[in-house]
Amino acid sequence: MIYLIDHQDSFTFNLAHLLGHFDEVFVTNYFDINKIKLHHARTIVLSPGPGHPLDYPKTAEVYRKFKAKKKIIGICLGFQQILSAEGGNIIQQKKIYHGYQSVIEVLKTSRLFRSNSTIYGGRYHSLKLQEPFKSATIDITMRCKKTNVAMALEDKTNHIYGFQFHPESFLTNNGKHLIQKILSA
Repeated sequence: MIYLIDHQDSFTFNLAHLLGHFDEVFVTNYFDINKIKLHHARTIVLSPGPGHPLDYPKTAEVYRKFKAKKKIIGICLGFQQILSAEGGNIIQQKKIYHGYQSVIEVLKTSRLFRSNSTIYGGRYHSLKLQEPFKSATIDITMRCKKTNVAMALEDKTNHIYGFQFHPESFLTNNGKHLIQKILSA
């Protein structure tokens, strides 16, 4: 089962639909986390949502509790929450990307996706990772080709993955494939 934490975002059930191609999905609001279902899930997904990662301290607790115990995937705000919990600083961007398609390059640091390839990703965010960011286990694995902003992360040691863009968006050309690769890793 995939446990999807909803941070009150309009994309959450689009994401649930995409994840449902691969496993049973249980969706719960951030304010009403079901601890029993959470413990039984094989994968935890941190949804997109409004605001800053620090606005959701319960998600940071869930992340810390299950890191290295369950596969964790963060999408948009969820991506930022992972990086924030790992000591990264999430800051306001100069340009807001809401409903914007970017060309995203896969870097050599990716172990899941073919390096030097490109994808089109649907972006819906006003915050980004401040760099440089250093981690012993997390690699930034995709970047916006135009702005160089971090777009994906992989931590194969702890089975943690994330995308700043939305794989469930129609603006992302192969989101189903991206999720499938992570769930089968």
